[in-house]
Amino acid sequence: MVIVFDSSTLILLAKKELLDVFLNNFDGIVAIPKVVREETCNKKTFDALLIEKRIEEEKIKVYEVEKKDLVKKLIEDFNLEDGEAEAIILCIEKGSKILATDDKNAINACKVLKELMELGRLMLAIRRYEEGKFSLGKAAKIARLSLSEFMDQLSKFGIKSRISYEDYLEGFENLKEIW
Repeated sequence: MVIVFDSSTLILLAKKELLDVFLNNFDGIVAIPKVVREETCNKKTFDALLIEKRIEEEKIKVYEVEKKDLVKKLIEDFNLEDGEAEAIILCIEKGSKILATDDKNAINACKVLKELMELGRLMLAIRRYEEGKFSLGKAAKIARLSLSEFMDQLSKFGIKSRISYEDYLEGFENLKEIW
């Protein structure tokens, strides 16, 4: 299984110190297009140095996108940045159905293409929960997961220990509303 990351999602995982948790628990190939490497590793920040180190260790594979004409079309049609457009095309070229993005335009492009299962909804829900903008229950709803499934995803990213008792209660109250 191949998962392709765009810049913002990769940077988010690195900044939250969750990149290694993900890499150590994912059995497939983590891939990024060359432009995402350029976007994520162009500074001397913690996240940039961590991402570059994981690339050097070959825990993250970097690929050159071949279909540059399709990249240009995605940029024009969906108002995407280079990294998001190349990540989508890399998914297609690698036969992957998983794109880790939280970019609204990239998610919309995936919906139109119907070739990709976007992980963006989950990453967006996790990000908003971590920022305190979504409650646990709301984040689970946004991710379209049950509360327990969402909590399992949080634990994979090392977040479960930060869930408060109030979040648990509020999440279960939301479940009652669904049932």
